[in-house]
Amino acid sequence: MNSRQRAYLKSLAMTMEPVLQIGKSSLTPEIAGAVNEALEARELIKIHVLKNCMDDARSIGEVLAERTHSQVVQVIGKKIVLYRESKTKKKLMLPK
Repeated sequence: MNSRQRAYLKSLAMTMEPVLQIGKSSLTPEIAGAVNEALEARELIKIHVLKNCMDDARSIGEVLAERTHSQVVQVIGKKIVLYRESKTKKKLMLPK
């Protein structure tokens, strides 16, 4: 992903509401499965890491990206934005 594509995805993510919240239990297989399903349905998702989660949002984003074969678009504070092109329902057209 190049910088122009990343900037485009960041602009789309600014108006989005978080789809998932990660709390005290941090990363579980259920969370990874929910992120995987959300990425397949939407391609671009925002995740909110709650204050009671002991793990760092950046490390959670990297682990989720690895487990779901997606890319971290950005991590700002407690918000994580992930992108993965859908195999069946392609919605977003990235600039070249």
